[in-house]
Amino acid sequence: MGKITLYGAEPSPPVRAVKLTLAALDLPYEFVTIDLIVKEQLSESFVKKNPQHTVPMLEDDDAVIWDSHAIITYLVSKYGKDDSLYPKDLLKRAVVDQRLHFESGVVFANVLRAITRNIFFLGKKIIPKDQIQALVEVYDFVETFLKDHDYVAGDQLTVADFSLISTVASLPAYVEIDPVKYVNITAWIKRLEKLPYYSVNDVGNKQFIAAVKGTNFSIEE
Repeated sequence: MGKITLYGAEPSPPVRAVKLTLAALDLPYEFVTIDLIVKEQLSESFVKKNPQHTVPMLEDDDAVIWDSHAIITYLVSKYGKDDSLYPKDLLKRAVVDQRLHFESGVVFANVLRAITRNIFFLGKKIIPKDQIQALVEVYDFVETFLKDHDYVAGDQLTVADFSLISTVASLPAYVEIDPVKYVNITAWIKRLEKLPYYSVNDVGNKQFIAAVKGTNFSIEE
């Protein structure tokens, strides 16, 4: 196995998804912190490797991959001892892929990043009601995915869980998860928290939530 280097910021949900995958695979790696606030991701050396200048970015010897979803499926496909985290069965894989696209396009891009970008980078302290409604809709969807299943893509742990837990666990920074309304989500989170390596998500998530709470944002009435 070659040298693996992960570039990112600890609070970043996509970075945490990759960390969970690396931990599940028990892969050693070097973590290089990229300070997004001071725009280290725009350095000439970083942009040369990753023109989109996003985190996470992974180096595996000479290979360079960015986007958490591409990274985690690559890692499991290359280093997994079996296909449990990313099934080879086409139908099971399609469900995992759907959840990954849901996390990417809906949960992260349309909700978490949209709200967080306004607060941290655009200086807006009032969150529009429609963004909060979109966030609650995410909870509703995930609750449905988990109906009669222990995990978001079925009855076994997959990379879809790593991807979604990193963002879903971050959403309470804005709207708490009602344990009565969202019984399935609450049980799923507790289930994942029992993983021996879950702390790699928990540490960064606490940092993220603390940073958001520190902005003293308010929700549009």
